[in-house]
Amino acid sequence: MPNSSSVSEFLLLAFADTRELQLLHFALFLGIYLAAFLGNGLILTAIACDNRLHTPMYFFLLNLALLDLGSISTIVPKAMVNALWDTRAISYQGCAAQVFFFVFLIGAEYFLLTVMAYDRYIAICKPLHYGSLLGSRACVKMAAAAWGSGFLNAALHTTNTFSLPLCQGNAVDQFFCEIPQILKLSCSNAYLREVGALVFSVSLAFGCFVFIVLSYVQIFRVVLRMSSEQGRHKAFSTCLPHLSVVSLFLSTGIFSHLKPPSISSKSLELVVSFLYSVVPPAVNPLIYSIRNQELKDAVRKLFRYMLLKHQ
Repeated sequence: MPNSSSVSEFLLLAFADTRELQLLHFALFLGIYLAAFLGNGLILTAIACDNRLHTPMYFFLLNLALLDLGSISTIVPKAMVNALWDTRAISYQGCAAQVFFFVFLIGAEYFLLTVMAYDRYIAICKPLHYGSLLGSRACVKMAAAAWGSGFLNAALHTTNTFSLPLCQGNAVDQFFCEIPQILKLSCSNAYLREVGALVFSVSLAFGCFVFIVLSYVQIFRVVLRMSSEQGRHKAFSTCLPHLSVVSLFLSTGIFSHLKPPSISSKSLELVVSFLYSVVPPAVNPLIYSIRNQELKDAVRKLFRYMLLKHQ
């Protein structure tokens, strides 16, 4: 039986067996990747170029767009290459790198969404203290804390996971390298150390979830007491996109990892993992742009500038 020292590559789960379906999946991944790249790229450029968007909320949104671009770039290009060249292989080092960067970027995104909930809480519940509590230095520190926490969390899990002896072959039941699937290949009882680390991370994630929920309970209490309908509309227009992104992020991730074994199958695993790893980075720019007039105006201004430049 192979162990971690003799495994030089892993075999990922293929989306399809026929060549036509493989090319269809390649085209689907390419379309989604280009949409995510364009959407997040527009948000990054619009925020960077428009002075009116140099506020804490848009600073955190800029960081979110960077994390979304990073997370989808960790997974999709390799899946596209495998579909195009009809292969399932990924090197041992490539698998470890994919696990590290995906856990790093997804973890940092969750911590950043928690920071963004705090930003909305201060903006709506304590508007007079917004400038003092969320100055430029404080925003940079909070964003750095989110990125740093994601990095440390990923380093812990990647080191633990890939130091385990592997006794169950090298076939990963997923279209990308994922910690739960790698643990299935480890020797019996050897994975308990990583399970302990996962319990710690889940507890931390639950703490962030409670913070987000409590923040929004306070936000909705304040918003519903507002006498001005215009004030309520403005508050909801800045909160609902964030709440939608958090809901999409958590619901797909929780269902993917906590669904009952009775409804589990390889096809469902592929669909659910696709929903939580690929769809949110492509959809988040659309969610934030639909109700945000300032962002839409900045994107239109950017398009007009680009058109005038090329005339």
